[in-house]
Amino acid sequence: MKLPGHDAIARQADEHLVTHRVKLPRKVVEHPFRQVAKRVLMALLVLSATALLVWFDHDGYNDNSDGSVDFLDAWYYATVTLSTTGYGDITPVSDAARLTNIFVITPLRVLFLIILVGTTLEVLTERTREEWRLNRWRSTLRDHTVVVGFGTKGRSAIQTVCATGLKKEQVVVVDPSSKVIDAATAEGFAGVIGDATRSDVLKRAEVHKARKIIIATQRDDTAVLVTLTARQLNKGAKIVAAVREEENAPLLKQSGADAVITSASAAGRLLGLSVLSPAAGMVMEDLIQQGSGLDIVERPVIKAEVGRNPREVEDLVVSVVRGHRVLGYDDPNLGALELTDRLITIVRMTPGTQVAPDVRPLPQD
Repeated sequence: MKLPGHDAIARQADEHLVTHRVKLPRKVVEHPFRQVAKRVLMALLVLSATALLVWFDHDGYNDNSDGSVDFLDAWYYATVTLSTTGYGDITPVSDAARLTNIFVITPLRVLFLIILVGTTLEVLTERTREEWRLNRWRSTLRDHTVVVGFGTKGRSAIQTVCATGLKKEQVVVVDPSSKVIDAATAEGFAGVIGDATRSDVLKRAEVHKARKIIIATQRDDTAVLVTLTARQLNKGAKIVAAVREEENAPLLKQSGADAVITSASAAGRLLGLSVLSPAAGMVMEDLIQQGSGLDIVERPVIKAEVGRNPREVEDLVVSVVRGHRVLGYDDPNLGALELTDRLITIVRMTPGTQVAPDVRPLPQD
């Protein structure tokens, strides 16, 4: 395997440091600039309404400078009144003007302050609110799935696990690109921006509390380092990694991966099979696609199937998981099905069909 030296990779990571941030999914809201612009417009409307009220009843006001209140004086009074400055140079003297100040201008003053002060407080408390939300998310996150890389492989892996009933709140995406994380959060997943080869980034994804870790990076050497780091932080999680070259698969397993998927060889085998037998290629492609057509699922043996041969089961049984072994349907040592067995079957799936997620790691030989 052609891997750059560990020191070289470490130096490269240091040169491309990214601000490590956790981004939680949120509802689609208006752009902050539009929100502020709307509130400023509302404040101007309140100010204009107050100035017009004073202008229409200008005979009820007295200006200490010249005794009369013109249109400019009305705007001046509205401004100093709503801002609670109140110089006192223009005052209501008639009963009607004073009643208008009590029942109209005072509520407008309160509304004006709510609009402006509320905007300021919202900006100031946004960080605190987000920090509280983040702390709450960390405290409640348990047995989740961490997906490193949100490219084609990562997206497909997430779609597959979510199709089994896993909630989006239980998926955390790690990627060094902020745009990619924005796309992930837009789909309802929590995201962590940063280099997954660094332990502090994986800790932000709470990888030490995760049940499953999916590594779908673009480079094989990156996958090796992520696997090593993830296994160091979490000894019990099931780690599944994807590599491009088959020769790198043993190194991934030595690094701590429970299962390694070779994307290049799998694609090549599908290409060759499609050339030799287009029909067989179509069946394999149907099995790979999630959510419709044929699909491979793992399920427990039901009581009605105990004692039967795998070929007598209604579903098409491919293998039987017994203890720490995976036995083929035609294995002479298999015998009759037991209640503790689990069946790997090929079933017909339709859109909307869900299979209960497997709560136990797949046993290894």
